[in-house]
Amino acid sequence: MTDKRPNILLYTTDQQRGDHISISGHPVIETPNVDSFVNRGAYFPNAYTEIPSTTGARRCLHAGQGSYDCGLVGYAAAEWNEPNILAQVLADNGYHCINVGWRNMHPRRKLFGFHNVICHDLHEGEDDYWDWLKEKLGPEVLERGHGCDANGWLTRPWHLEERYHPTNWTNDVSIDQLKKRDPTRPFFIWVSHLRPHSPYDPPQFFWDMYINRELPEIPVGDWASEHDIPGPGLDMTAWRGRLTPEQNQRMRAAYMGLCSHLDYDLGRLMQEMQRSLGVMNNTMVIFTSDHGDMMGDHHLHRKTYAYEGSARIPFVVRYPAGLNLPTGTFEHVVGLQDVMPTILDAIGIDIPDSVTGKSVLKAVKGEEWRKFIHGEHSPCYSADEAMHYLTDGREKYIYFPKSGDEQFFDMRENRLELHNLVGKSEFEERVSLWRKRLIKILGDRGDGFSDGEKLLRKDSWSAIVSK
Repeated sequence: MTDKRPNILLYTTDQQRGDHISISGHPVIETPNVDSFVNRGAYFPNAYTEIPSTTGARRCLHAGQGSYDCGLVGYAAAEWNEPNILAQVLADNGYHCINVGWRNMHPRRKLFGFHNVICHDLHEGEDDYWDWLKEKLGPEVLERGHGCDANGWLTRPWHLEERYHPTNWTNDVSIDQLKKRDPTRPFFIWVSHLRPHSPYDPPQFFWDMYINRELPEIPVGDWASEHDIPGPGLDMTAWRGRLTPEQNQRMRAAYMGLCSHLDYDLGRLMQEMQRSLGVMNNTMVIFTSDHGDMMGDHHLHRKTYAYEGSARIPFVVRYPAGLNLPTGTFEHVVGLQDVMPTILDAIGIDIPDSVTGKSVLKAVKGEEWRKFIHGEHSPCYSADEAMHYLTDGREKYIYFPKSGDEQFFDMRENRLELHNLVGKSEFEERVSLWRKRLIKILGDRGDGFSDGEKLLRKDSWSAIVSK
């Protein structure tokens, strides 16, 4: 007998800013397929990653746990042995679980509950996309044969035919896997894309969409002068520094092109799921990313920061048939830890006690919700930039343990974080409130950031949690 429970499509991108879907109000970018979810689902403009880099963020997503609880507070290639991982829970409850694309989970080939894993994981001998590309075009052909680095700001159009781009490959393989699935069981497929993470290399059509457009002015806060390091001479993987106007134009246009490419190909995937497979109507879709990309905001690049470009992410849900809930935009602050409980709630599976997140379906139904979310990152590019942050989507408080410095932004007035309001008398009460909240959270952890009365300074600490 065929199981009629809803299928699940988890469609993730890597390093996609929360303001880089057009439903967010971005004046230029086009993402029509994701935008359409709001007519049959929910969009959360105040979505944040608990750990703004890949490995920790994916732990939050797949275990339904916040930072610290997932065992990682930064970037590290550490083995992960959490028993209640999303795919394992779904597999134990009768779902056929498939994973295609970019993983960056450790060990790289560990199944983590999935029955099928076809990965694009950037390591020779462990990357199925690289093997396919060489089989199709020859051993000398490389994904990054265009000369742009996987963590750099250099950019150019994709150097091969569009059909060989990893975005196309990931969706092609996903469609093939769905055609070969067990037809008697509902499926969970995690379609995981590496882009718009650098290299910024969209196919020519998507490059052309933006390269000659007038793009929004890059925000630079009145606190950001220390990051204003001029070129020439910046390393292609520099985490801070001022690019030329021409370099910024190319970088940002290419990044937008990658976002639109991902959206168009999502539309192609959903069309195949509807027309060829007939499963789209009974499939819940969640679209999100692990973290954002600073793209030169405040003269910063890449990720790991608490600022909007790095920490804010897209989070859009499309309901399956039969899930009759309110639709539209919801201002509740949500995080990656909420993905797992949302999926389990939608299909009627008990949520494990290890989960710290909440089902966003409760938010759309008007039930009690969290007041704020906590995020953090251990030292990465610089110990000075390692941080803790709290936000409710309207205000944001950031603490830098190495220096003891603080930042506070009123995002109702300006979400671009142009003015640090710490030290302004009219905001002392608000800063004190947020500081006390962080003192309580970190004091309860007992890992040296707070003694329960005040915040403490630390010069360095590991990304791996030792409890």
